[in-house]
Amino acid sequence: MNILIADDDGVSREILKEALATLGHTVVETKDGRSAAEALQQPGAPSLAILDWVMPGLDGPDVCKLIRRRPGRYTYIILLTARDGANDMVEALDSGADDFLTKPFKLGELRARIGAGERVLSLQDDLLRSQEVLRHEATHDRLTGLWNRGRILEELARELRRNLRELSRLSVILVDVDHFKQVNDSHGHSIGDQVLRHTAERILTALRSSDSVGRYGGEEFLVLLPKADLTGGRDVAERVRQLVANRPIIESPEVQVTISLGVACSDGIAVAEDMIQAADEALYRAKANGRNRVEVAEVLK
Repeated sequence: MNILIADDDGVSREILKEALATLGHTVVETKDGRSAAEALQQPGAPSLAILDWVMPGLDGPDVCKLIRRRPGRYTYIILLTARDGANDMVEALDSGADDFLTKPFKLGELRARIGAGERVLSLQDDLLRSQEVLRHEATHDRLTGLWNRGRILEELARELRRNLRELSRLSVILVDVDHFKQVNDSHGHSIGDQVLRHTAERILTALRSSDSVGRYGGEEFLVLLPKADLTGGRDVAERVRQLVANRPIIESPEVQVTISLGVACSDGIAVAEDMIQAADEALYRAKANGRNRVEVAEVLK
């Protein structure tokens, strides 16, 4: 691993650097506590540091305290010193150090101390990955990978607040897969899941990077189009409709589906519930008028 070392004594620093190289590690070398603290706060900094206790400017415990006040990724810190009393160990740990290595150190002990640090950092990486998975699952639909209902509604509320500040417009589209129950009944739920995933993919291909889409529920999707008027929203909806209808949604076995879409637009004053209701009413008209079509609501004032 990449390890930062800090020691104002050039000979001691060279000995430590050679020992770490012998153990297969790379080294970021600093000559005092202040430069060590600065280096540890840079993006991509080493996650393990070995600091001499006594250094000019900031000593090892001072660097520990400074780093522990910093938010973000954890840095495992070993203090290196000639001190070996019980009170010294307590002071080192109280400052935020994780471990304590006395001079002159033995190579085997250095290996063991670093190994302990690697285990702690590995556990941290596992925890961060687990937290990221949980964060993703809390806001995303597992089947399609789109935002889930709660997250897309949060985004709708956020966009409406922004539109109110900027006096701009927002269009929303409610999308429903036509006769989806028949797809499940005829082909099975596995094929039905594929239909939803591929429909989501085709919706995404019609959108700008500033647009948003989420799975609203079942076979319904909600699309947000910032700064789009009713004409712009209808154009996007028609493009999405054609992308789904013009070729089979699944090639083998061949499955053809269509979608119905309802479009609503706000001039910057409407609330989320009114936007959803207007789009839902337009969607109902699209289904009542034969499906595989786009219907629009009046602009909400």
